[in-house]
Amino acid sequence: MNENIGYFFLVVGVLFNLFGCIGLHRLPDVYTRLQAAAKCATLGTCGMLFGVLMINGFGPTGMKAILAMLFILLTAPTAAQALSRAAFRSGIRSWKKHGPEESEEEREIREAS
Repeated sequence: MNENIGYFFLVVGVLFNLFGCIGLHRLPDVYTRLQAAAKCATLGTCGMLFGVLMINGFGPTGMKAILAMLFILLTAPTAAQALSRAAFRSGIRSWKKHGPEESEEEREIREAS
């Protein structure tokens, strides 16, 4: 039973990673690509690691999977936020069809720092 659940999470994780790769290829600007990469890679990789945990149990491999999941859950969203903030501060504009870029207040805050 645990192996079936583990294989299910492995397949779901691979699908999330596949959708993240498609998003990196298809989405128009750096901000939406970062969102696709960060969310799909985090969920996909954690799903695969959880599948490994379910298949192997709480042995040495399972403990390594838990530690890797915690590391990815803490670092991937933080890294994506840092990259998007750096892109915004360096003046990279979003796709034109998304609407207005920033308000006057946001522009003043960005120029002041």
